[in-house]
Amino acid sequence: MWRIDKRILAQFDFISILLIIPLVIISNWLIGEVVPALAQKQATYAGLGILVFLFVFFLPIRRMSWLIPLIYWANILLLLAVEFFGHARLGAKRWIELPFVNATIQPSEFVKPALVLMLAYLIYRNPPGFEGYKIKEFLKLSAYILLPFFLIAKEPDLGTALVLLLIGYGILFFVGVYWKIWAAIAIGVALFAPIAYNFLLHDYQKVRIKDFLSEKPSYHVQQSIIAIGSGGLGGKDKEEATQTQMRFLPIATSDFIFAFLVERTGFLGALGVICLYIFLILHLMSLSVFNSDYFIKVVTIGIAFMIFIYMGVNIFMTIGFAPVVGVPLPMFSYGGSSFINFIILFAIMQNLITFRYKDMYDARGTKSFL
Repeated sequence: MWRIDKRILAQFDFISILLIIPLVIISNWLIGEVVPALAQKQATYAGLGILVFLFVFFLPIRRMSWLIPLIYWANILLLLAVEFFGHARLGAKRWIELPFVNATIQPSEFVKPALVLMLAYLIYRNPPGFEGYKIKEFLKLSAYILLPFFLIAKEPDLGTALVLLLIGYGILFFVGVYWKIWAAIAIGVALFAPIAYNFLLHDYQKVRIKDFLSEKPSYHVQQSIIAIGSGGLGGKDKEEATQTQMRFLPIATSDFIFAFLVERTGFLGALGVICLYIFLILHLMSLSVFNSDYFIKVVTIGIAFMIFIYMGVNIFMTIGFAPVVGVPLPMFSYGGSSFINFIILFAIMQNLITFRYKDMYDARGTKSFL
């Protein structure tokens, strides 16, 4: 009979769960004030997320690690399918229509967890040496990062592509790469940046950069800054949050939900949510730093980088310190794909941490999930 020894719960990481729950609750409350129907859908995503978490958590992930390359290459095939069969919206081809269900999926969202898992799989099988990875190993790992980067950038979705790039190379920086390689990359980026701006960027991407660098921000950012400034120290009542209630603040439930948060809860409420993210990131980093298992190390630091990049870009965007890109506030902005992706990654992390001492639980000959 399949069962789990109660001692396994001693290894379960409850801290990350306790830090995520308030984010989900506050997000649903804010979304419900703007569009109650979206709050119901978001609650459905949360319920689905719980089921997905339980399903993934109880999988024998280490035994199934051979599936990780297949998952990665399946996502690459989906990105290629976007090029030939993709559904275009507002000049960008990023979605694939699902037959018979009248729905679409965005493959670029699923590539992020697939890349983190693929890097974990490769690094676990071939850990870095004392001085870090040398050029041969670095180029091999870079190929797995750059392939989805170029496919997503071509859609075009440069924001998502850059996030993927930062996550991938952030993981390599953390696990260790020979310092001369980073120096060469820094010089190359500095030399190549002007060429990329003039010849590779689309016109609308150049406009976003110019809007960001200009003294006068775009309309979206102007309304966001007004909402943030009007929140004051303690925020406004629902009826007085005019930027959101009168629809001056665009995309208040997703891209600019942080501005809505500040308008309703003020500086103190925003500080509380930022602290939740900071504690979660630091906790994940501690799990990674103090763990010798490269599978756990890469997955935890990968999640930490994803949350940090998403949070930083989204918040800086709303206050005019970064160009406007479609990067959601993690596990806070409305949307199912990004939320479920994070849930899957947290479930994999919890599985790896909880069952890492599986041999202890098999000592009496009982069957376990791993």
